[in-house]
Amino acid sequence: MPSAPKNISRRHLAIGQKGEAAAARFLKKEGYEILAQNYRTTLGEIDIVARDGETLVFIEVKTRSGNSYGLPQDAVDLKKQVKITQVALLYLSKENLRPCSCRFDVVAVRKELASYHVELIRNAFEMAI
Repeated sequence: MPSAPKNISRRHLAIGQKGEAAAARFLKKEGYEILAQNYRTTLGEIDIVARDGETLVFIEVKTRSGNSYGLPQDAVDLKKQVKITQVALLYLSKENLRPCSCRFDVVAVRKELASYHVELIRNAFEMAI
């Protein structure tokens, strides 16, 4: 397991990793083809890059184990959207995928007892610069 950033406990890191795994399983069942997970650059990270039919989808996964911090999808604020957009543009450039149809989805995962409830939000936001 990677070391946790100073402000994130190992428990929260593990919950996030399990949430991302649940999201990937869910997306595969929905017919998405997973192209990359945890795509990292110096600008930031995209949790999942996938194809949904002919559309390239950049997916942010947010997992919560309680309601203290609000709904998982609420954590994808404008600042986070800008960061995801920047990384997506870099991905498109590096993979030489311009022009192509793209969108940004969010997968909200809530840990409920021993299971994970997954909600897909298609077209969660537009490209933000």
